[in-house]
Amino acid sequence: MLPSFSYLTEHTGFRGTIKNAPGDFVVTELEVPELFLGDSRAELLPKSSEAAQSGPCPREPKRRRTEPPECPRDSAPGAPGQGPGRAGGGRAASPEQTGPEGEPELQPGLGEAPGLESLLGEPVSELLHKFACDVKDAWRSGNSADAAAREFSLGPRLDKKIRADLHSAVRQKFPFLVTLTKDNEMIVKGNPDYRELCQLVTEKETSGFFKFLDAKLENSTFSFEPDGNKEHRKTVHHFINRKFGKLLETKSFTMTDVSDQPSTSIMVRFREKSGSRKRCAGGFEDKQDVYTAFTLQKENLETLEAIGLLAAELDVLPSDFSYTGIKDKKAITLQPMVVKKVTPERLKEIGNKMEKKGMKIYNIRPAQQHLRLGQLKGNHFDIVVRDLQHHSHDSGDLEERIAEAVESVETKGFVNYYGPQRFGQGQIVQTDQIGLALLNEKMVKAVKLFFTPEDTDDPVNNAKRYFLQTEDAKGTLVMLPEFKVREKMLLRALNRYGVNHEGCTKGWLNIPHSLRIFYVHAYCSKIWNEAASYRLKTYGSKVVEGDLVFLEENDESNSLNDKVVLPMVGHSIKYPSNKVGQWYHERLSKDELELCKFRVSPLQLNIPGCYRLILKNVKNVSYFLESSEKEIKIEDNHLNDLQVSLHISFDLDPSCYATVCLREIMKCDF
Repeated sequence: MLPSFSYLTEHTGFRGTIKNAPGDFVVTELEVPELFLGDSRAELLPKSSEAAQSGPCPREPKRRRTEPPECPRDSAPGAPGQGPGRAGGGRAASPEQTGPEGEPELQPGLGEAPGLESLLGEPVSELLHKFACDVKDAWRSGNSADAAAREFSLGPRLDKKIRADLHSAVRQKFPFLVTLTKDNEMIVKGNPDYRELCQLVTEKETSGFFKFLDAKLENSTFSFEPDGNKEHRKTVHHFINRKFGKLLETKSFTMTDVSDQPSTSIMVRFREKSGSRKRCAGGFEDKQDVYTAFTLQKENLETLEAIGLLAAELDVLPSDFSYTGIKDKKAITLQPMVVKKVTPERLKEIGNKMEKKGMKIYNIRPAQQHLRLGQLKGNHFDIVVRDLQHHSHDSGDLEERIAEAVESVETKGFVNYYGPQRFGQGQIVQTDQIGLALLNEKMVKAVKLFFTPEDTDDPVNNAKRYFLQTEDAKGTLVMLPEFKVREKMLLRALNRYGVNHEGCTKGWLNIPHSLRIFYVHAYCSKIWNEAASYRLKTYGSKVVEGDLVFLEENDESNSLNDKVVLPMVGHSIKYPSNKVGQWYHERLSKDELELCKFRVSPLQLNIPGCYRLILKNVKNVSYFLESSEKEIKIEDNHLNDLQVSLHISFDLDPSCYATVCLREIMKCDF
């Protein structure tokens, strides 16, 4: 698995086997609140009888907080945080805190925005919260100039999709903040428009209006509270038209209240885009995509393979499916998905057929938008480790060894390596090799690596073998099963343009962007894994000069936990200014990437890079041991051998690997 990589803890560990059967490895995605799938107001979510069905997952959905967290008042003064900083240089400092209270009362949104802490990490999330409180305090004290001058940097951030997730998550949690991007660096500031509207209407109305504005849900509306003052309504109309007139339109409407008295309110809606309506027999009809959300349970299937099977059955494209992450193949996994252009009724029709292919579909309900990668709180794992034994050099009590190992990792964490699933464990050609070929713009080599068969006799690998021998794209298309969507997309372009540099480039462009970038990210992940091992072997678990760190003001801890990050290679990251930085340059040169700009223009790939914590913690750990007798045969004698299994459950943050955590606990490679 990761044979040359480092361990963090020093306990003895034990041996065992995992994934003996799919039921021994169950992964349940910890979903963000269902708010992300529907209207920006939870009470407006459509109800359906199907949504009430209970799936095999007993975990209740997390509820959104209805009260905002209190802003801390006891933090030490300092400048707004910058992240990541360098050890030995400037730290990411906490913003100064002021104490006086005043009007208007600015609340930091309706509680935790789903995914924000998982996107930023806990230290930066806390710094952002302190910055938000600072802005609020400056407004309450009447110091608008001070509030306008304040900025908070979230540092350089990944690609456009992840930046979009962060923009949305920050504004949903703190509607009175605005986010912007400068050269891939994300900056957070107070929103002067929010402040101005607060002078005209209540804080509750202002917060609701900006949440409505940020959600941008088609056909949705927002209404202010009834207002009997015509001149005041006129002022609000003018404000919205002046600030958002190209996007929004307003209208006053009068209704009769419970006492038969007329009351007038302002309603806001998004302006129609040109061509957003189509003519039908009865006049105009709204043109709106249909989205259906569901929970997919799959067994012994790759996520992309499962999507291919579903797409073929529903007669849609794989790109019409959205999900928050790729799950293990050799496991039972449960995760939310959204499919476009398919009604709930149509999805229900294929349920029985999909069960025969290793899938079950639960909780089918209407949705109003797609999911994004990374839009999850984490994953819950229920794992059985079988055939428990001591390590060969150990004779201690096995139960004590297990307790010691779990406690050690629960306390100290584990090295945050990317797991073997990221690279195609057990395959002859791993995904990172294809990614490297794409970065070097060796398009033909990348295609041939992609079609390298495994040593098995089955239709898929026979088709791949035939292609490498003949380069007959048309014949290979006939041999491949229908659900091999990626392969067929690539082959259609090769059949038309040829198996040459131009044809292979067009072939790669013929598959979705998310799949092209997947291979490049696999290579970047491999380099990160090697860098983490080099960093730990060179400097150990202490923060040293030149490390890239996220730190809070007055945090004098000298531990790696929750602090030191390493870059995922890309064009917009900075490297550590110590031996690790030099290692990166030498390692990239080894792969002929010393001059790589991490932009593959022919394939429309842009790899800005990001930062990843070296260490991570495991949460909500529980376990028990189970003994069972197993009959074994030695010559003509039948003996009963006592087998011990470990049943362990825990939660991990997004992009953390359970097999990597288990490796640290057990001190063995699988």
